[in-house]
Amino acid sequence: MDHKPKERIEAYRQPAGGLDSIKSTTITLWKEDVPGSRYKTLLSQNQPDGFDCPGCAWPDREHTSTFEFCENGVKAVAAEATSRRIGADFFARRTVAELLRQSDYELEQHGRLTEPLAYDAASDRYLPISWDDAFARIAGHLQALPDPNQAAFYVSGRTSNETAYLFQLFVRLYGTNNFPDCSNLCHESSSRALPQTVGVGKATVVLDDFEHADTILVFGQNPATNHPRMLNELRAAAKRGATIVSINPLKEKGLDRFASPQHPLDLVNGGARISSLFIRPMLGGDFALIKGVAKRVLELDDEATAKGGERVLDVDFLAEHCHGFDAFASDLRAESWAELIAAAGVPFEDIAKLAQVYAQGKAVICTWGMGLTQHRDSVAAIQMLSNLMMMRGNIGRRGAGLCPVRGHSNVQGDRTMGIEDKPTPAFLDRLGRVYGFEPPRAHGLDAVDTIHAMRDGRVKVFVGLGGNFAMATPDTPLTFAALQNCALTVQISTKLNRSHLIHGQDALILPTLGRTEIDLQKTGPQGVTVEDSMCMVHLSYGINAPASEQLLSETAITARLAHATLGSDKIDWLAYVDDYARIRDEIAQAIPGFEDFNARVAQPGGFHLTPASRERRWLTPSGKAQFIVHALEKDTPIARARALHGDRLMVLMTARSHDQYNTTIYALDDRYRGVYGQRRILLIHREDIAKLGFAAGERVDIFTVWHDGVERRADGFLLVEYDIPRGCLGAYFPETNPLIPLDSVATVSNTPTSKSVPVLLSRSTHAA
Repeated sequence: MDHKPKERIEAYRQPAGGLDSIKSTTITLWKEDVPGSRYKTLLSQNQPDGFDCPGCAWPDREHTSTFEFCENGVKAVAAEATSRRIGADFFARRTVAELLRQSDYELEQHGRLTEPLAYDAASDRYLPISWDDAFARIAGHLQALPDPNQAAFYVSGRTSNETAYLFQLFVRLYGTNNFPDCSNLCHESSSRALPQTVGVGKATVVLDDFEHADTILVFGQNPATNHPRMLNELRAAAKRGATIVSINPLKEKGLDRFASPQHPLDLVNGGARISSLFIRPMLGGDFALIKGVAKRVLELDDEATAKGGERVLDVDFLAEHCHGFDAFASDLRAESWAELIAAAGVPFEDIAKLAQVYAQGKAVICTWGMGLTQHRDSVAAIQMLSNLMMMRGNIGRRGAGLCPVRGHSNVQGDRTMGIEDKPTPAFLDRLGRVYGFEPPRAHGLDAVDTIHAMRDGRVKVFVGLGGNFAMATPDTPLTFAALQNCALTVQISTKLNRSHLIHGQDALILPTLGRTEIDLQKTGPQGVTVEDSMCMVHLSYGINAPASEQLLSETAITARLAHATLGSDKIDWLAYVDDYARIRDEIAQAIPGFEDFNARVAQPGGFHLTPASRERRWLTPSGKAQFIVHALEKDTPIARARALHGDRLMVLMTARSHDQYNTTIYALDDRYRGVYGQRRILLIHREDIAKLGFAAGERVDIFTVWHDGVERRADGFLLVEYDIPRGCLGAYFPETNPLIPLDSVATVSNTPTSKSVPVLLSRSTHAA
């Protein structure tokens, strides 16, 4: 185990990327003890004959260039290609109770899982089990349930299209739509908001549009950490004169200045300036800010009309393609500027600047991440953003459009393949016709609902296809208790994480191949497909030898589990394992847009699933792009908490550190924010430190203010003076997930409100 690095806070003065990024990738490969022969793995990352990065879902510029990887992509690949191994001998020396005392970072360092394991309560250890016995045990639990809805099937965004499709087919034939998935925790607000406005919950842009945009508005994102290859597109746009605006409470390093490691001159000249304007709403202020910009754009149009000048609104687009604009405009005119400004936490001057930038843009792209999706009013905020873009016709033309930037590499593909707790009747009809059965029609459980159901005893079996459900979810103690209330928990994983240790009465760990590894079946090496954030679908082939001869692919695990549970009288599940092209042939029959799937995906770069809205076809009830009116909500949990506690009330956002991907902790640094060797830190404005009677460097305990009387706390956080709006705090997840109440969710999407948690601070009574 690595020794604990020295803790320090030290402002980072360099641009994002640069030589430090190169240095970090080198250290990562050394620290993970990646064999030298596997360094060449990086040259096959995001290549036509290689594998798709198991990290973020940002698309590839050419898919044939020499270097198509970034610092965080290297970390993801190195974590998978590590020479460290975990087998039965590892667990023979350690009880689960002992492992629970280790940090998430320490658990990550143990390496790759190598054989199937079953929990033994008598010894509190995981013991080896054969694959056949493992599948038989799971099938026995599932077959014994009186109602299929007493099982839930979680899917992470690393799962391939082929596995996701087979998994949803198995689960629906079993009889339930209980599909909690990682999208429920991150971009579900986008998936629920956009179909109501533009008819589809996906990006309306492709990567080439970034070459033609003259204005790019970036809402709630930290590309340098979460999708670093995006910075190359922003760098190129900035260098050709495009205006880039960052809208984020935090002034993130990568959106200020970026030195591309792929451009040697950047390494000596300080790189490129990215954003020319920073707008800093307070946490929870996005909806009011966007509505304020829309109101100001309408005022600019009124002024232009009064002077007989060129209209600011795209009146032709509004007349031909939109429904509901008049009601929306009336609502904007009636909205109070004073209330919008107070709710946004942004002065009118900044709102006016942003509106002017938007109004002057001829081709505008709006991108956003979880900074926009994890609030109570996230769906309304994204729909307001759609309204704003429709006002000037910035949807369905070159260089313009909506761009939700997804996190994990195939989280969007999973949803396309049917990992959806609320499937459409049309999807179920097609699935039923192809396979000759009646799929379950009742809506299933999402992630938050699944936790409630496990806690209440309504879900007895939990199967996790990837991910780290225990640590990705809110209200951590409650989630832990819910998982422990299950009769069986199953985790399909590549590496050890806390979800293996927070388990049901019966528990299994099923080790699987990683994306970088050769998936050899009877017909030869198998490729799998993924869909990126901009709807491109392409093949991925592993190149490394598997970490263990006992590993099965996720596709094989799914097929064998279905065979054990349902038998193969109606569907020959095991035949799918021999040749994944068979799965793609059936996807082509069941899912529109995948016709002739095998032939099209064999082309270099794959193919684009063109959303109808990109072609200005609107799959909405009105047949047009739909303006949706939303009032500014005033009676919010934060407002009620502030009424009780006044200026002592703070609002917390959770975020990743730079050495982190989702819940996976690669190291203990957050270089760009100047945090080293530690994670229990709390970013806070210096004036708030003084107002609350603390000093920078003190440790505090954090308490959630909520209506249910349950104490939610996270202890021993170091106060770090930081450039963040007054009244706002920033800290890392999963350490602060215990503070997020399970019923604090976004309206409509049910996504946890991880970016707006009302909290109080007290001087810590706990040691660091």
